[in-house]
Amino acid sequence: MRRVIATFGVLATAAFAAAGCGGDSGGGPATIRFYGGPENSGALDKAVADCSKQSGGKYNISFEKLPADADGQREQLVRRLAAEDDGIDLINMDVIWTAEFAEAGWIQPWEGANEKAAIDGVLEGPLRTVRYGGKVYGAPFNTNTQLLWYRGDLVKSPPKTWEEMISQAKEIGGKAGHVLVQGKQYEGLTVWFNSLVASAGGSILKEGGDEASLGEPALKALETMKQVATQVGDPSLSNQAEDETRLAFQEGNAAFMVNYSFVYPSAKEEAPKIYKNMKWAPWPTLKEGEPAHVTIGGYNIGVSKFTKHKDEAFAAAKCLLKRKNQKDIALKAGLPPVLADLYDDPEIKKANPFIDDVKTSLREASVRPPTPAYNDVSLAIQKSLSPPRSIDPKATLEELSGKIDDALNSRGLL
Repeated sequence: MRRVIATFGVLATAAFAAAGCGGDSGGGPATIRFYGGPENSGALDKAVADCSKQSGGKYNISFEKLPADADGQREQLVRRLAAEDDGIDLINMDVIWTAEFAEAGWIQPWEGANEKAAIDGVLEGPLRTVRYGGKVYGAPFNTNTQLLWYRGDLVKSPPKTWEEMISQAKEIGGKAGHVLVQGKQYEGLTVWFNSLVASAGGSILKEGGDEASLGEPALKALETMKQVATQVGDPSLSNQAEDETRLAFQEGNAAFMVNYSFVYPSAKEEAPKIYKNMKWAPWPTLKEGEPAHVTIGGYNIGVSKFTKHKDEAFAAAKCLLKRKNQKDIALKAGLPPVLADLYDDPEIKKANPFIDDVKTSLREASVRPPTPAYNDVSLAIQKSLSPPRSIDPKATLEELSGKIDDALNSRGLL
């Protein structure tokens, strides 16, 4: 009898709690759960709070924070989406997830008025990251691409090619005679390789996305990576991601660094002596006289296929996309916006004096292979090219081609 009473008490308590969960039981605003990595400036938290207030009681957005790294974010999301978890409404998606999530049926297409809201006024580069199979499967939220950062007190004229940069670093020599780049076995290594291949005039996959392309441009990319790693790379190159390269540059351990724009406000706050001489230039190319094609980054907002609140989820997403929110995130977090007209905003230009170079880079940007098997393709690249010092260009190219074809045909687990 005590067990029956206890069970009844638990059920009653649960029922009471459920009745108090506004929206999910029809008794109040819908709770829209927005899953994404942490954004430490507070700009995204403010946008979430503002949109909840502006909904007129239709919904409240709950920002559910995932791990800081994209791999950790994807792992948690894939597990829940594969189980058709209806507790996910909105997803702050890395640009590389579009094809995989769309093909799996985990996210909804943006159609009609929703599509218009997602793409109006957006730069073409970010738009390429939300299109798959002739449909739009997300709304560009913020974007990014790398620049070359260098020490103005050591470098009189920024290099235009990787060959020139390697030569200048050798001349500088000593502690500062290094080129900092992301050489750790993770997604950043794939980004480096993809940018080099595209800048050499090639691609990782053929147009259909079902076969490796590579060829001479990939060989040139591998030769360049080997040169950097063995001649001018930081001793810790094979363990360096974006933040490690930022810290090494701030400590004065290099004259050159390729990285995202977050390094500029960071140096201003943490390393004023380095910041004083910190300059920027376009990412070096592999074909003299032609622009580099740097890999585009950023995040897009996706609407889960399994949400119980489809209309409210799209409404919340469109509110988050508002110009004001993009501007606040650009000013406070240093994340470049996707709306073209914001690149002419005086406040953004003042806070981010490099913004014109970012916009130019985005026009020429490359995307990572848009395939549902992207995660396995990227892992194949990371495993084949790590550590960069051990690359044997011709042998590594042959090995990589085989591993990519295996990944595309689901042969073996990577």
